Amino acid sequence: MSQESQSATARIPKFETRQEEAEFWDTHDLTDYLDELEAVEVKFGDNLSGRVSIHLDADSLSKLCALAYAKGISPGSLIRKWVLERVESASADSSR
Repeated sequence: MSQESQSATARIPKFETRQEEAEFWDTHDLTDYLDELEAVEVKFGDNLSGRVSIHLDADSLSKLCALAYAKGISPGSLIRKWVLERVESASADSSR
């Protein structure tokens, strides 16, 4: 098979969901698609030094993890996002 026809048959499809993408990669070898991958710039967040610990019951933690997974982020990142949104909103309300 020529390089050109191999490239035409070895296309990474567009995925509708993360589940669909996961199922694709479960049955395909990434090394067959190296010519289709592109480099990306990675940025890391600021060094976060403050920590807050919270305790959740098992059901709430399970729901939080499901929500975070659906957004493609960690539960900690989702909590941080929510807290920062709330702090910004409260700060804006108090300055009125």
